[in-house]
Amino acid sequence: MWKRMWRTWTIDKPAALGDWLWQILVVELAALLDRLTLRKVIAIIPLVILIVAYLHRIPLPPELMLLGDVLAYIDIFSVILLIGFFTRIATVLMAAKQAVDEFRWMLQRVAIGLRRFDIRHRRAKGGGRRRQLGRANTDDDDVAVVPSLAWA
Repeated sequence: MWKRMWRTWTIDKPAALGDWLWQILVVELAALLDRLTLRKVIAIIPLVILIVAYLHRIPLPPELMLLGDVLAYIDIFSVILLIGFFTRIATVLMAAKQAVDEFRWMLQRVAIGLRRFDIRHRRAKGGGRRRQLGRANTDDDDVAVVPSLAWA
């Protein structure tokens, strides 16, 4: 009887306790961690802060409570944050599109201006001859024209 009781309390009971601890601390904890998501962890943080603050009798500032609410409703807060980012990105893209359109308009104006100066098209040769000014005639029989001089 003493041997059986000694065996029960020195071998069987500690082995059962070890099996129970293994089941709780390893198997059940692994199953819990498999089901645990980041959202659940973030939702627990405000509760932990609240419990620690009340246990230590620390007055909680309203900002900390607001942070707890933001963490609890992180999905709604993230949607609002994403909408804000998308509106900023849309504004930047609209400004960039307007700048590209303005640059394209200026390039078109430059092309039209260059066509007005007619740089690309030269005058056709052999059309009609113009009278050339400023060349003296080599014939000595012509009358010499001198402005503001009267001949008598």
